[in-house]
Amino acid sequence: MTEQDPYTRCSSGILAPPETFAASLRHLGPGFILSASIVGSGELIATTLMGAKAGFTLLWFIIFSCVIKVVVQLEFGKHAISSGETTMEALNSLPGPKLGSANWSIWLWLVLMLTKTLQLGGIIGAVVLGVEQLFPALAPDLTGGFFPKRCLTTLVIALSVSLLVFKGYYSVLEKASLLMIAIFLVFTLASLVMLQTTPSAITGAEFASGLIPNWPDRATLLIAIGAFGITGVGGDEILAYNYWLIEKGYASYAGPRENTEAWEQRAKGWIRVMYWDAILAMICYTLMTSMFYLLGAAILHRAGTLPTKGNLIEILGTMYTQTLGPGAKIIFVVGAVVVLYSTMFAALAAWTRLYADALGQIGLINFHNPRSRNKAIGVIACLFPLTWAALYLFFEAPGQLVIIGGVITGIILLLVVFAAIYFRYRRLDPRLMPSKLYDAALWTSAIAILAVAVMTLKDVLPWQMIFTSIGQSQ
Repeated sequence: MTEQDPYTRCSSGILAPPETFAASLRHLGPGFILSASIVGSGELIATTLMGAKAGFTLLWFIIFSCVIKVVVQLEFGKHAISSGETTMEALNSLPGPKLGSANWSIWLWLVLMLTKTLQLGGIIGAVVLGVEQLFPALAPDLTGGFFPKRCLTTLVIALSVSLLVFKGYYSVLEKASLLMIAIFLVFTLASLVMLQTTPSAITGAEFASGLIPNWPDRATLLIAIGAFGITGVGGDEILAYNYWLIEKGYASYAGPRENTEAWEQRAKGWIRVMYWDAILAMICYTLMTSMFYLLGAAILHRAGTLPTKGNLIEILGTMYTQTLGPGAKIIFVVGAVVVLYSTMFAALAAWTRLYADALGQIGLINFHNPRSRNKAIGVIACLFPLTWAALYLFFEAPGQLVIIGGVITGIILLLVVFAAIYFRYRRLDPRLMPSKLYDAALWTSAIAILAVAVMTLKDVLPWQMIFTSIGQSQ
């Protein structure tokens, strides 16, 4: 008996939703897959860079960034469960012109994602730096050994993640990665607690000052905007969420849309499970984000230390050695490598589906044919890691590349918000209409994201600052 394709809904895949919270916990997972892709570049790199640069003053902004975007994620998830459509199918329904068979939004996404590869170049670079910390013999020396050593390390890492996604070992790696993220979370919490026993302890006044809203100065603005785009669920994570919901079975369990009370109850039940999935994941990564920010502000900012292109992992490790002792550095580096690698892995798994789906909407493949879809996923899984590796080796600035990716993610968020509002008011089944409180939260999220975008355009010249940042890091 062949396994049912999760992207095809039929009556045989129907499953009644769990009725209790405890029963719902057994069906959670999609939101925590997003957490695996969020923790590395957002929490570990962008958040600590922001804390190191701004001190405690923007803690509120980090928390706000994590919380405010989740309702947009919920709207995308609701649409996937209700309609059974993939992300690109949903975008193809948006109003506006088409180029060929694909909506303008799909072409815009493709253009933006080409730039977004910079962020993954930064992540693979951070993994390389971490591996060099663990194995100093792999680090480049001053006698011309830079490219042979670092190129080889980068290539091996890129090929390993390609092979894992290409071969379909995602479920095994996902569980292992999430386990290591949980361990790293506990270790970070211990570091924050131990910090309070040192001269670098965070005072109540410092913590309270970070909760008072204020706008960053121009010197910090690009990092803040990058952090807004990349902490919590970014635009690309929201777009990827539908695939994990579908592959988890939520859409299949609800079944094909019918004008029956039974379908309505199933859809509402699985949407309720999806709410728990997204909200509990949000609580998890918000706590992680806040802890990383506080460590960066308390240790790196006070010391006037900003990580640079070649010592990103080494400097971030000082957050642990100053609180838990020199022996903690090796544990931090191992944890950082695992977390960043899992981020890269989860991102590649999502990108393979997003790009394959986009190619399907353009008309180059049949995404709903499992053989055609899997072939496209395999090819994409090979190409992108090699591209990320080349970008890192060219720019040699992982921290800056991640921040740039965050800025692009912020732009993608505008597209995501527009789509979410369209789904809510033009395509949502009338039987699934949300409460007024939900609508208020959706509009608050949309206005906040738009406000950040407007302030970005008003206060900075993004591309000039981006290229200046890269140039200074060379």
